[in-house]
Amino acid sequence: MSDPTVTTVRPTGSLAERVDDSRIVARGARIVLRGLLARSRGGRLTIIEGGDRRELGRGELATDLRVHDSRAYTALLRHGSVGLGIGYLEGWWDAEDLVTLVRILVRARGRLGRAQDAVGRVASTVLDPVRRRRRQRGRQADRRMVRAHYDVGNDLFAVMLDPTMSYSCGYFESPASTLEEASIAKIERLAEMLDLGPEDHLLEIGTGWGGLATHVAERYGCRVTTTTISAEQFAAATRRVRDLGLAERVTVLHDDYRDLTGTYDKLVSVEMIEAVDWREVPHFFRECARLVRPGGRMALQAIVIEDDSYERAKMTTDFIKEFIFPGGSLPSVQSLLTASARAGWHLSRVEDIGLHYAETLHRWRDRVDARREDVTALGYDERFQRLWTLYLTYCEGAFLERHVSDVQVLLER
Repeated sequence: MSDPTVTTVRPTGSLAERVDDSRIVARGARIVLRGLLARSRGGRLTIIEGGDRRELGRGELATDLRVHDSRAYTALLRHGSVGLGIGYLEGWWDAEDLVTLVRILVRARGRLGRAQDAVGRVASTVLDPVRRRRRQRGRQADRRMVRAHYDVGNDLFAVMLDPTMSYSCGYFESPASTLEEASIAKIERLAEMLDLGPEDHLLEIGTGWGGLATHVAERYGCRVTTTTISAEQFAAATRRVRDLGLAERVTVLHDDYRDLTGTYDKLVSVEMIEAVDWREVPHFFRECARLVRPGGRMALQAIVIEDDSYERAKMTTDFIKEFIFPGGSLPSVQSLLTASARAGWHLSRVEDIGLHYAETLHRWRDRVDARREDVTALGYDERFQRLWTLYLTYCEGAFLERHVSDVQVLLER
């Protein structure tokens, strides 16, 4: 049985109280948002409010948005995607198709979004030197932030994920591929990048539930040392290694990557760098270089944001940072390549697999939807389930629109 003691990363109560409930303010927000959506060519959004039904915008995408409380307009206009999340969790609005809604809203950003990105790029040249001098969060804070998401309960993730327990982008070699096959194909692609063999000692930063470590140890005969700062994942991965009889080949640590010692032949890290503060990314690559022998390889899989949006996004809060991954920070491809090069890494290969993530998220959501009664029985209330639904659909829409993507990068020393 899971212990969902942190089933809501952050309650919306205090946030919802910040949304002005004035009818005059809501009326103004309604006018502004409807005006923006009416000019959008990214899709048609039919807004239903009471007896009023209005179709706005043009394009092939289309869905209905039913507004139950006018504060939904104020929240979205003043707080962006955080306001979108507040409104959904508070029940102020519902949508016929959440993924399509997200895609339409991403497209509707258009010129305004490009202007915000441009301001972010200019501001970063002035503010980044000051930001880098600020006291950065400590390791205990990092552990709390990881625990806020990954320790919501292994049983919940077991419902959502395939038997490999891979909580990262799969690779669908064909539309008929199962989720498990896609997860294994992803691991195989990383193993091929690294050219793994029985003589290798592989370091993995970010264990997850041990699926990659155990797979490559069995498949390639290599030794693996893997580390995580999630207590739930550490316990589950340790059991997995023991149950598979791989204790002589796989060592699971509960250590921060900055505390690791020794030298390894190769290193892999799958979608862990998003939990590293943007100011710490250069140090992350230096630490990796310290741990890998000269001539060694590093395979990195990372969720990335568009290069043009990176400077703005790294200093703003969105729905994901507020409710799902507190303290998260998406890198861009350019920021990763710059930081790794300065740490002595040479880029050998980079491949974009972002559209595979949209399909992965869709499969995860299907699994959760099919087992709603089981999720409820585990102790996750309706509010949390709405949060999780919006999380999965929000991300799927963002990947489909290429606002965010996923890359596999091979670096060499």
